[in-house]
Amino acid sequence: MNDCLFFGSNQKPKLIKNKPNKIIKPIQFKFENENENENEKQIKQISSGNFSTIFLFENGKVIEYLNENDLNQNPSKIQIENIQKVTVGALNETILTIEGNVFAKGMNINPKNPYQFINISSLIEDTNDRIIEDIVSGYNSIYLLTSNQNVYGIGDNEYGQLGFDSVTLRKTEKPILMMKNVSKIFSGNYSYSVFLLNSNQELFGSGNNEYGKLGLGESRIKETKIQKLTKIQNIPKGKIIDIQTGNYHSVMLIENEDENENPKRKLYSCGYYQFNGLGKNKNTYEFTEIKSSLFENDNIVDFSVGNAHTLILTSNSKLFGFGDNFCGEIGTVYAKSHLTPIQIELPKLRFNEDISNYHVSCGNSKSFLYYSPFSFSNLEEDLIKIFRRKEFCDISFKTKNGEIIEAHKLILKYRLNQNENQIEKLQEIISNKSIKESNQIFEMIYSNNSKINPKLYFEIKEIINSNEKIEETMKRIYLNENENENEKDFIIERKEKQYKFPKLILIMRSELYRGMFLSVTEDKSNKVTDYSELSEESFQIFEYWIYSNQIKDEIKITQEIIDELETGIDYFQLNQTYPNLFDLLINKFNNQN
Repeated sequence: MNDCLFFGSNQKPKLIKNKPNKIIKPIQFKFENENENENEKQIKQISSGNFSTIFLFENGKVIEYLNENDLNQNPSKIQIENIQKVTVGALNETILTIEGNVFAKGMNINPKNPYQFINISSLIEDTNDRIIEDIVSGYNSIYLLTSNQNVYGIGDNEYGQLGFDSVTLRKTEKPILMMKNVSKIFSGNYSYSVFLLNSNQELFGSGNNEYGKLGLGESRIKETKIQKLTKIQNIPKGKIIDIQTGNYHSVMLIENEDENENPKRKLYSCGYYQFNGLGKNKNTYEFTEIKSSLFENDNIVDFSVGNAHTLILTSNSKLFGFGDNFCGEIGTVYAKSHLTPIQIELPKLRFNEDISNYHVSCGNSKSFLYYSPFSFSNLEEDLIKIFRRKEFCDISFKTKNGEIIEAHKLILKYRLNQNENQIEKLQEIISNKSIKESNQIFEMIYSNNSKINPKLYFEIKEIINSNEKIEETMKRIYLNENENENEKDFIIERKEKQYKFPKLILIMRSELYRGMFLSVTEDKSNKVTDYSELSEESFQIFEYWIYSNQIKDEIKITQEIIDELETGIDYFQLNQTYPNLFDLLINKFNNQN
């Protein structure tokens, strides 16, 4: 079950049947068919535009809700595999896959068939620049950040939002190069503007500048169209985390360190104040801080900008909103607008103690608050850590400059399609790479995280299990007990039964065994007695979980098992793992009962 709250306009598209067209207080969002496999997965992202709302799940699948006036009035699945990000503009939809391909649809993208997705990354003329790292949608434009740190734009250029004079280029159906050496792109679902941040932390903008929404200052507010990328001066001090733009306003999130070297985040805005999510009661032409006594001592966890409203989620688990409220999109009784922040009353959240995993998403008069944990699983992080720490490495590779990189046969055996020839192919690839690139390649093999370097991932995806999640890889290691007999070099003896584990797996998951194996004592025994006093059933749950981060479906969880494993978690020192074994047990127990 997903933890997701919804409020605001419940039409075009209609998301919840048998509910009013305007939902003025946050309610729990439920999918129409909770038995669908995708709906049992965790929400990763929500993006909403004029004509559609898309839910992306952690398993790479999506559900799309279309405007009731469109061809398909029911939620549907998009038949594109391995999706890692979605963006929905007012007039477009865009999908980024883990392979770095981008598919989009919309009137300005594919006029002949605006309902059909086409691969727009394949249209980039430079074939070496077709692996995409990030995507951002504007109102009717799309921006692509390539693995070479180049930004391309496609779609409408009425206000110069593609960085070109609109007389020379009114719109384009092929991506055009806008700027090189870019680290981040910023725009908004309802924005005719774009911001680009280069590697030197210099910010550039172009497009609609009505009421000063580009932050260029009062002297330039009469220039409603900035038709070339222009450097933004007088940026607030600190690291730019995000910028989102609405129809007439922009909001920037800046991070600084306080006097105790703790990261502190603040919001700044510029543009038109009336009926919009500026957070102030006057126009501002440069980015100035959004101040409110309601959250002056809180850190900003997340924020989102819609057409004319803004939501802010703070570290003390409070949600604030301001701007247009015609449909209840800032979660309170109808009012034309709230110029300054108000607190939104929330029902109790199931994961309220972990607010950093909550996110807000604003659409056209729609708002969402949803739970989406950090995309790396615990196992992915553990595997990268063990590669970096070089514990129990037993195979080496040589880079093009002769540096040696050590790795683990057991992990490579399962991540490289269980094919000995793939080891040779991997060595051939590493022999032509720098030490930095080689380390990135191994981190992607261990974690299956393509975002470390999408361009390199494209080179290795044919020799690895690119479509298999790490949990599934680890589960195969567990199930192939006989085949892995040589790798199982440690015995946990309990009562009259012995359990064999690879030391590699145990030190990844348990601080107890990591400390034991890496100690400087002379005791190098490959056997230990388990004094955790777990029952056989509880220990087998532990055994399966320590490989896969999962609990077998057929296991019946009782209160006795929960009590036993709560003690066992402390004994094996598993408290820092995520998702925590105890949380999984409680969730499974509640679902079974």
